[in-house]
Amino acid sequence: MTDTTTLDLGPQARIVARLAAGVPEARLADRTPCPEYAVSDLLGHLLGLAVAFRDAARKDLGPTTDTAPDPAAISLPAGWREELPQVLGELAEAWKDPAAWTGMTRAGGVDLPGEIAAAVTVDELVVHGWDLARATGQEYAPDQAALRASHAFLLASVEDEDRGDIFGPVVPVPDDAPLLDRAVGLSGRDPGWTPQTPRRGSS
Repeated sequence: MTDTTTLDLGPQARIVARLAAGVPEARLADRTPCPEYAVSDLLGHLLGLAVAFRDAARKDLGPTTDTAPDPAAISLPAGWREELPQVLGELAEAWKDPAAWTGMTRAGGVDLPGEIAAAVTVDELVVHGWDLARATGQEYAPDQAALRASHAFLLASVEDEDRGDIFGPVVPVPDDAPLLDRAVGLSGRDPGWTPQTPRRGSS
């Protein structure tokens, strides 16, 4: 990842918050590019990861940072429309502290350097922003600095032997495709996905 210590997560966090605000109640049960997530699950996941990586930045280690993500355990609280933008703002603010980028921290039950935790945070915001926008038919233009950082992180992950624990197989995308499409493909998603795309494994 490029010089992440100068990256302000605020613009991308606000973009995700705007996308969440644009989700109608009637779309909460819709499919998303994440096969195991409906829109409500994706929103619940975003809320949980924002809390976890906020606390990871603060080095406030405990239940929120020690628990691995479990799709089966996700629930979207009734007050999510107020809670999610608030927590996203707190997440971005926590990563403004230079101390967040140094030393060790923990997220999802995994100990990792602060700079790597930041890289994961940026990637989650960029890629799940795309997931949410694509699932709910909203326009999506991620923060360009965050997108470049996400792409660099995902590109590096291709050589990681543990990649399969986090991402799906890389979806080939032309080298001259837009950077967002290339990042999405590296994350294991089809940039051409729509809610009408057949489910994986179906004919």
